[in-house]
Amino acid sequence: MALDIVSYGRRGPSGTLRFGAEQIAQIQRTVGRTPEVMVKVSGGGRDVGGVDAHLRYIARHGKLPVETDEGLTLQGRAAAKEIVADWQLELCRSQYKPKPAEDQKDPRAKLVHNIVLSMPAGTPAEKVLAAARVFARENFALQYRYAMVLHTDQPHPHVHLVVKCEHEFEPGKRLYIRKDTLRQWREQFAALMREQGVAANATPRQVRGQIRQPHRDAIHHRLRALRAFGQLATSERARRQPPKTSTFMRAKLGSVLQILRSGLGALDAGKEAMQSTRQEVAADWRATADVLRRQGEGELAGQVERYLARMPSVQTDAQRMADRWREPTRSRALERTNAKTSGRQVR
Repeated sequence: MALDIVSYGRRGPSGTLRFGAEQIAQIQRTVGRTPEVMVKVSGGGRDVGGVDAHLRYIARHGKLPVETDEGLTLQGRAAAKEIVADWQLELCRSQYKPKPAEDQKDPRAKLVHNIVLSMPAGTPAEKVLAAARVFARENFALQYRYAMVLHTDQPHPHVHLVVKCEHEFEPGKRLYIRKDTLRQWREQFAALMREQGVAANATPRQVRGQIRQPHRDAIHHRLRALRAFGQLATSERARRQPPKTSTFMRAKLGSVLQILRSGLGALDAGKEAMQSTRQEVAADWRATADVLRRQGEGELAGQVERYLARMPSVQTDAQRMADRWREPTRSRALERTNAKTSGRQVR
């Protein structure tokens, strides 16, 4: 659900709704398109082997340093096993339950949460790491064991944070991460980045006019591999061995093509709900502009109205994929038409 910005205001003695300095700063960052932070949970190991494998992966098998909650820096192939042993994960009994069948939900409780803290390309990596250190200390220190690794091998610097789920001193108490938790963490991480002197914001994507749901990690990584292959595959071996396509995206594209060819089905399924959300967001922004204007913030109110006017139109994933499929077809038809016209002119 979209953030109701107006609800963050406060009523003064006259009963008139007013925004405080903090709310006005948030609005300014949003309409000014300040870079958005990203905080997400990317899974979590349910047995010692899974946790060990993830720690080895984020440490690039010993090549990158791992920082722990005790202020230590570990590096090398033995770092992951040292952390797993120090956290005494083998004592967590839930991991010894039978593993589920392939199509069944895993009944085993997570031993750790894998969290990613990320900033857009161009952000100084050392400042992302500094903010992540404070974030981890404020949320988990002396309660839940944790370790972190900075990654700079992609344009956007990010920190992988692994947090033990069981409380260190209160048996039975576990770390649960809910939607509200993630929202609060995003706001906190954005504030910590601003303390580092980096412009950062944290608003729900619907408020920014972004209706599209983000891809799950596995799909995202597969799509990124395909894009990289298309842009960078120059060797004969790479051309012979392209990355595997996402089965999810392949099935989705197949469904879209079937609709386009047969005319049966709807590309706008789900669009009504998306339109409803957009209408709520638009009404909220208009109310925000009204409150700002009454407060004497006419310039900012105008920025809000321009921001709302420039929001992209609502479009389902199926409609977006269909448009991308049609575009090359249109281009080829135009090229054929131009070639025929050119041929007639030559004769």
